[in-house]
Amino acid sequence: MKFMDRFTNKNNKFYIKWMVICMSAIMAALAAVWFYMHDWDVEQSMKALAEAVAIEEPATETPKDETAEPAEPEAPETQTTEDSEEPEKPATEEPKTPEAQEPESPAIEETQDATVYPENSKLPAEPTVIKGVLLANKQHPLPETYAPGEVPEARAAFETMKTEAAASGLDLAAFSTYRDFARQKQLYEGYVAKDGQEAADRYSARPGYSEHQTGLAFDIGEAGKEQHWASASFGDTEGGKWLAANAHKYGFILRYPEGSEEITGYMHESWHFRYVGKDAAAEIHQKGITLEEYLEVQ
Repeated sequence: MKFMDRFTNKNNKFYIKWMVICMSAIMAALAAVWFYMHDWDVEQSMKALAEAVAIEEPATETPKDETAEPAEPEAPETQTTEDSEEPEKPATEEPKTPEAQEPESPAIEETQDATVYPENSKLPAEPTVIKGVLLANKQHPLPETYAPGEVPEARAAFETMKTEAAASGLDLAAFSTYRDFARQKQLYEGYVAKDGQEAADRYSARPGYSEHQTGLAFDIGEAGKEQHWASASFGDTEGGKWLAANAHKYGFILRYPEGSEEITGYMHESWHFRYVGKDAAAEIHQKGITLEEYLEVQ
């Protein structure tokens, strides 16, 4: 027994010694590897070893203040650039209400310049008669063949008026009445040659456009005072004033009143009177209008 115990103890010592040698060899090998990993720097190797075996303390959070109000979440910023577009919203159609349709207004005839002849100067086949009144102006010409001569009714009315004027000491004379197409053409061309067409168109009608071709126009003056015939000065004479105040009583009107050139198409002529009948003449005189305004045309 003593022998066995001695053998056992001897073996244990050998085993322990062998284990220590092995452990030392292993530790030496590990140390060599460790130094090699740190470029054989002993100080750096020992520092790294200390950090490796250090035990980290668990991180602790600061306890939250449960009484503090939670912070409101910040709205995300939206960047707007010149190239960026806002997201399109879905199109929503508003309910349509029936549109009120305005009543169609009657077509309005384009207004013409009464002082200018139309581009189409072709003469018509029939004269223009409105409200029973024959009309002749720059927009409403007469046929070239229209040749009634001096209208007897107009002449009779003039003679009655002449008689009445004589009672006031006035001797009226109709120095120009009916002129046919050919005569008007001759006169107009003479005026154009003398004053030019633009000036002539203000005081003389082109052939086919003259009231004298109707047989109803009378150029009136006073006998013995021919210097005022066909002159604006006639309006300042006693005979001119009397006619302006009384001619309508006999069916005559002052055809081209002063200041009405844009309506009648011709400059003022204090001597030019037109027979339209007593009823029309009375209304025109009372309202102080022109024949075109009475007929509601140009």
